[in-house]
Amino acid sequence: MKEYLDDVKKAVEVMRAGGIILYPTDTIWGIGCDASNSAAVRRIFELKQRSDSKSMLSLIDSDAKLGYYVPDIPDVAYDLMDLSEKPLTIIYDNVRHLAPELIADDGSAGIRITKEEFSKELCRRLGGAVVSTSANISGQPSAANFSEISEPIRNGVDYIVEYRRDEQTRSVASSIIKLGSGGLVKVIRE
Repeated sequence: MKEYLDDVKKAVEVMRAGGIILYPTDTIWGIGCDASNSAAVRRIFELKQRSDSKSMLSLIDSDAKLGYYVPDIPDVAYDLMDLSEKPLTIIYDNVRHLAPELIADDGSAGIRITKEEFSKELCRRLGGAVVSTSANISGQPSAANFSEISEPIRNGVDYIVEYRRDEQTRSVASSIIKLGSGGLVKVIRE
């Protein structure tokens, strides 16, 4: 049995109860919650002191779940994911089944299929998307590892995952690409 399964179980219990968590992802440490829970999403905006006009992305665990959130997946999305050398967040049009706070006025939202084992299992056990936003106050630098996460963030969540806390590797954020109508591809962050 994997060492982190108790952590996953506890984190999922907290999210199902409307709580927010601090957890490792395929990129940097993130603040997360059930991406369909509006109240929990609003708590993350408050904790980060972030304007709700700035979006947050969601993680899912498989290609199979993408169609639940994105009814018309552009073919190029799969090519981009296959070719990307680092984790890739794609902003899709006409996203559904996420909390309204995660969907921009134009109907778009950022979704990433995680390949990292902990966050993948977290999404799988929750049965849906998990919010993933950098573990920092808005405007401050993102924490490259757990030790750099500020006390206000640590104290503002309902559960902090134990797994990977001791790692000192400097993680980096994902690339972000927006896929628009007619196959338009716009690089937001490399």
